[in-house]
Amino acid sequence: MTIPKKTAILISASLVLAVGIGGGYLWHGHFHQDGEGAAEKTTEGKIQYTCPMHPFIIRDKPGSCPICGMTLVPVKQAGAGQQGEKSPEMPGHVTLSPSQMVMANVATVTVDMAPLAREVSAAGIVQYDQSRQFRVTAWVAGRIDRLYVNTVGAYVAKGRPVAEIYSPELVSAQQEYLLAIKSREQFKDSSIQAISQGGDGLVTSARQRLKLMGVKDYQIAALEKSGRPNIKLSIYTPLSGIVIEKIAVQGQYVNVGDPLFNIADLSSVWVEAEVYESDFPSVKIGQKVDITSQSYPGRTFTGKVSFIYPFLDPKTRTVKVRVQIANPGLKLKPDMFVNVSLKAPLGEALVVPVTAVMDTGRRKVAWVETKPGMFEPRDVRVGARVGDQLQILSGLARGDKVAASGGYLIDSEAQLKGGAGGGHAGHEGLKMEDGKGATPPPAGHGGHAPAAPPRKKNDLDMGDMKM
Repeated sequence: MTIPKKTAILISASLVLAVGIGGGYLWHGHFHQDGEGAAEKTTEGKIQYTCPMHPFIIRDKPGSCPICGMTLVPVKQAGAGQQGEKSPEMPGHVTLSPSQMVMANVATVTVDMAPLAREVSAAGIVQYDQSRQFRVTAWVAGRIDRLYVNTVGAYVAKGRPVAEIYSPELVSAQQEYLLAIKSREQFKDSSIQAISQGGDGLVTSARQRLKLMGVKDYQIAALEKSGRPNIKLSIYTPLSGIVIEKIAVQGQYVNVGDPLFNIADLSSVWVEAEVYESDFPSVKIGQKVDITSQSYPGRTFTGKVSFIYPFLDPKTRTVKVRVQIANPGLKLKPDMFVNVSLKAPLGEALVVPVTAVMDTGRRKVAWVETKPGMFEPRDVRVGARVGDQLQILSGLARGDKVAASGGYLIDSEAQLKGGAGGGHAGHEGLKMEDGKGATPPPAGHGGHAPAAPPRKKNDLDMGDMKM
């Protein structure tokens, strides 16, 4: 049977095309497998290098860091054999090899219970004890004839006179008292009861008038004994102390109630400390207080909190706390600056070093070692800070191991690996707080984004950074 010429040509072309497609498929598959095998062989055993100070700098060959110039160090091998040796990582965890932990200076501590006492420090000023201040005044009008104390700072003792005053009114009161005594002697033998008892009433009234003028009982007794009025009357201080203000001048005429001296007893003083509003809730009345001064280095004075003022200074945001303190030898002078320190016990609490907690602003994170070399981030709630110790309220348990140093490098490793558990989670630059994407850059003419500016000669090559 004869096949038409056109049909034979079509059959031949179809056979040639089928053979070509089949050969190409077989050749492409064989070449792809060989290429992948070569790539794997090329990649196997490849070492990457990074900078110890800038771990985001990663290169495929040794050299120097483009930022600080330090020599790059090998960080890992991308071979299948090493992947088999490395511990599998869990989501949100960071695994570090022993060499990485040494390079990052990662050290762990165990969370434990410890007694805490919050220390409150404040600046204070020594003040007069207002309950030990008093003023010497004139009880009668007259002229100051003599002053026994002439200078500020002089010491005066109770029972010793500080001045003498001449008062015509006082002389008349003494004469009335002497006449009342004589009248009582004359009328005491009267048969009329009203007259005999009236003499006692006159004496009592005249004696009371003298006492209201500041005359002491022993001075009245001396007046009765001598029978003559004293022209001058001595003025005494009610307590011993230091003259802090001298008002009277010898020869001066004074009226009733005019001040002569201001006296202060400095055997006990006040220290008024200004405590910040964040610290004053820890201050209680009766707490022991240690006081130091630059005037007496190495010496500590001890007092107790006697009063907490019920108002706050709006300018300094502080509350005044009054401390009562004994002042033997008058070492502490009024208006002297001192340092005040007191401890408020907080009881037993979970504590970790301050460096074990990272504060990102929104959250506080501690890196807990779940397995040797494996760390997971954990949100914690902290309390008071005492020295280099931090109180843990929640988030950690007794016996947990946390990274006391190197936490920020662990967090950086988590960010490089794209983990969401690092301390900086939630601060991505392309995410807004409401969860929506950030606004893309404006397009140029024609709907295309504007071209990047040309790179300068000394610019840092961003291709070295592998995030």
